[in-house]
Amino acid sequence: MQKHAAQSRAKPDVEHGGYRIGDPAAFARNMVQVGVQSQRLLGDFLKRQAGKLGTEPADPLNLAGTFMELLKAMAANPMAVLEAQFQLWRDYMGLWERTARRLLGAPVDPVVEPAPGDKRFRDKDWQENQIFDFIKQSYLLTANWMQDTVAKVDGGLDQKTKKRIQFYTKQFADAIAPTNFVLTNPEVLRATLQSNGENLVTGLKNLLEDLDRGQGQLSIRQSADAFQIGENIATAPGKVVFRNELIELLQFDPATKSVYERPLLIFPPWINKYYILDLRPENSFIRWASAQGYTVFVVSWVNPDRRLAQRTFEDYMREGIFEALDAVEKATGERQVNAIGYCIGGTLLAATLAYMAAKKDDRIASATFFAAQADFSEAGDLQVFIDDEQLEALKEQMNASGGVLEGKKMATTFNMLRANDLIWSFVVSNYLLGKEPAPFDLLYWNSDTTRMPEACHLYYLTQFYKNNALARGKMSFDNVKLELSNVKIPVYLQSAREDHIAPYRSVYKSTQLFGGPVRFIIAGSGHIAGVINPPAANKYQYWTNDAIGMKADGKSGKPYPAKVEDWQAGATEHPGSWWPDWDAWLSRLSGPKIPARKPGDGKLKVLGDAPGTYVKIKAQ
Repeated sequence: MQKHAAQSRAKPDVEHGGYRIGDPAAFARNMVQVGVQSQRLLGDFLKRQAGKLGTEPADPLNLAGTFMELLKAMAANPMAVLEAQFQLWRDYMGLWERTARRLLGAPVDPVVEPAPGDKRFRDKDWQENQIFDFIKQSYLLTANWMQDTVAKVDGGLDQKTKKRIQFYTKQFADAIAPTNFVLTNPEVLRATLQSNGENLVTGLKNLLEDLDRGQGQLSIRQSADAFQIGENIATAPGKVVFRNELIELLQFDPATKSVYERPLLIFPPWINKYYILDLRPENSFIRWASAQGYTVFVVSWVNPDRRLAQRTFEDYMREGIFEALDAVEKATGERQVNAIGYCIGGTLLAATLAYMAAKKDDRIASATFFAAQADFSEAGDLQVFIDDEQLEALKEQMNASGGVLEGKKMATTFNMLRANDLIWSFVVSNYLLGKEPAPFDLLYWNSDTTRMPEACHLYYLTQFYKNNALARGKMSFDNVKLELSNVKIPVYLQSAREDHIAPYRSVYKSTQLFGGPVRFIIAGSGHIAGVINPPAANKYQYWTNDAIGMKADGKSGKPYPAKVEDWQAGATEHPGSWWPDWDAWLSRLSGPKIPARKPGDGKLKVLGDAPGTYVKIKAQ
């Protein structure tokens, strides 16, 4: 009797709490269908892999080289490895002991808990069901142990190699989480039993559709296809007033009777499409800026194909920034503009400003940088993808694709930076639970990928991420040396506390580079939500330090210290959006108010309605 009771406590309850098969016959039929679909999936995968033999690098991420370095370092310090193994064994003994006590009814504290913000273990059974609680804790112990062990390995590894090892170890740990498998995820297991396996049938259908859409590479749908560019997204009213092979220039309709004399010209990243700044009316930066009285121009970069494969970084300066400046002058009669550069658009803007300073070109009167880096010495997790082997593999991939990097490959790279949120959560929802993704404008934009032209992209990765040439004063355009210290115009640096792409520590380094007055702020959230945070939403917060650098009213404080921590020590937290702080800073640099301008009023003819044609070019 006691033996039977113990066994009942040790086994998951499949008769109660949702763990019950509704219709065994239907369950069996669905499992047969899952088997058939799985065979097709495997067959298609093997065919596609066979077709790729010899056309793509065998190890594009240099995983073999990275982990060979790890093994060498571990072999050089065997005692550290033994100590780590002993620690894991001791932790497991503690987990077994606490689990046994809990089975006997004693209250116990967990050995390990998920990190704050880890959404994978929200289902109640991860805490209430003893078996799933044990699975969760044993996984967390192992995952933490793996990451702690590789972080402590020394053996002469340089910092970049250590970061790569830690990054890929975390990717592996995330991939093997029990949440990603049917039998070890209580929510998925309940859904499978209660729906007689229909969730898995639907999920496999979703998986096959995503593979077909990605032409053999998994292209996870993150948002329902509920958006149409120009209809319910990217709808700010305006016109296309200029076009060349690289850009369409959009001028947006005024929202006020009078506007500032100096136009505002925005350079978004060409790694994504411009409408991150114009998602819906309620979160559109473009609409908000127009409502503050700015004449807003935005560059919409083309989605390049193989015809543009050899366009260089300098071409993006000349055909992107310089031709846009010429066009704005024709459209408004104003020679000077205030400029914004977002992400790589900001990096291009910084290099261009150094070039313009050397050429005594003063057409940009002030510059704002949204999550943009000029010094790449602490550029975050994207650095793990930059070494000689990976750059060579990337070049091979581009050559095989006609001189461009396909958008889906770029998307995979960025999704890996937040794998649990942008990959594994959708694997569970779309494929294991068989759900349709919800409509979400930001994730729809995230999936609307763009290609990268080979010459420009390899230059960017090599000269900025690998060599940090701009910050080190070792970059030149057209034999003109680029020195950021010669840039004397007012600069506003926006960063975000949780930005994994342009970390705030990296953005802060620009305070040491520019030669003029600089205002630096840190916003809440990350690379996108930290920027796109309209005041009406009343979300997040931002930090300023008016004792240092340029104040919003234009007055100057003390010089910026070398370390961001010293700036943070005196920083003040403000609730809500940082946009009004930027507006207070920029408005005094924008000249007097004049009657509002409309697209077509100047010397440029209207070529079509916003959002234009380039933004609608799909990468797949």
